[in-house]
Amino acid sequence: MTVVTRFAPSPTGRLHIGNIRTALHNWMWAKKAGGTFLLRIDDTDAERSREEYVESIRADLDWLGLTPAGEARQSARFGLYETRFAELVAAGRVYPAYETQQELELRRKVLLGRGLPPVYDRAALKLSEAERATLEADGVRPHWRFRLDHAAAIEWTDLIRGPQKFDPGTMSDPVVRRADGSWLYLLPSVIDDIDMGITHVVRGEDHVSNTAAQLQMFAALGAEPPAFAHEALLTGSEGKLSKRLGSLGADHFREAGIEPQAIVALLARLGTSDPVEPLADAAPLIASFDFARFGRAPARFDEAELAQVNARIVHQLGFEAVAERLPAGMDAAGWDAIRPNLSSIAEAADWWQVVEGPVVAAADVEDAEFLRAAADVAATLDWAGDPWHALTSALKESTGRKGKALFLPLRRALTGRDHGPDMAALLPLIGRERAIERLARGG
Repeated sequence: MTVVTRFAPSPTGRLHIGNIRTALHNWMWAKKAGGTFLLRIDDTDAERSREEYVESIRADLDWLGLTPAGEARQSARFGLYETRFAELVAAGRVYPAYETQQELELRRKVLLGRGLPPVYDRAALKLSEAERATLEADGVRPHWRFRLDHAAAIEWTDLIRGPQKFDPGTMSDPVVRRADGSWLYLLPSVIDDIDMGITHVVRGEDHVSNTAAQLQMFAALGAEPPAFAHEALLTGSEGKLSKRLGSLGADHFREAGIEPQAIVALLARLGTSDPVEPLADAAPLIASFDFARFGRAPARFDEAELAQVNARIVHQLGFEAVAERLPAGMDAAGWDAIRPNLSSIAEAADWWQVVEGPVVAAADVEDAEFLRAAADVAATLDWAGDPWHALTSALKESTGRKGKALFLPLRRALTGRDHGPDMAALLPLIGRERAIERLARGG
């Protein structure tokens, strides 16, 4: 079997971290099996769907490296939906219902008040042809429900949650089409999964009850259902479901200097029994991806953890991978010297300013003579070699200083900072003339 997965966002907003995780896991499962990852734009809601969001979804997936092998749009597939819908109506599996939303809500409240589950009572099936004709003559347009088969339990083995069982008698017949003719999510999704040959559906656990209803739709349409994997939802770092997670999207992470590899590395393992590793290459993440490793507990997303993973990935990136984003003048030697001190690539500009200057350094009075001596020594060094160790060795011998008393005044005078990249790598970048001038000024 060729594995085919799909990511099916609605273009009613930007992708958020939960959407990204779903897309990633569908992509990884397809990649691991040598299969196909598809994008389906669920744009049946014409009023809320926006083309700008379609474009942003594509761009975000490309940025993350999750480029699909193909794309479908539900708005271009209405003819197919009509055909399959008509089959279900003819088979008696879809029926018209005429209650208003207010009537349904009132019935729901009555049932809840009696301590009963708010299950639709199928009153529409009790209407005679004459009663339906009267309603329609009065201008009442029906919505349409899928008629669940109450004869057998709905069962499947979820790839994450294990054996699942639902009693369809405890479920309301789901509405699949509104009175205005527009489609709800459930039925078009099933029709598309059949038509696109989807073999695996990876989505959040909030869809479990949807899956129960959709399994009967697959059967009613004469199709084998895909395998389902329902993941535990993400929670915020405070341990609760967080609305803020819905606002954390690719733009937010780009602005924060987060690399796409860091997002992939974190989300690939989040919610599994495997440790999060700062792997810049997705190949080992794909190789180890296994639904059996996913737990049932909510997966905790922490931006601080993402930032840590990001820093460790930045430290692995070669010059060629980042050259276009570095400040003008920074070469491979500059990147190699500065990279270990970065949390994000954007910080490279700050450290390059340290190299090129100007640098403001406030030397302690007791270090003034020491720094003047350092400037004199620097003027005599062979800068083609290892000027930092030559400078510190000479000063240690001539002044008797060592440790912090030796190194800190030099670092402050040369960089204006107490901490930073290895001075042995940084000093050659600063260069002879700038180094002598900074040491002399510091003294």
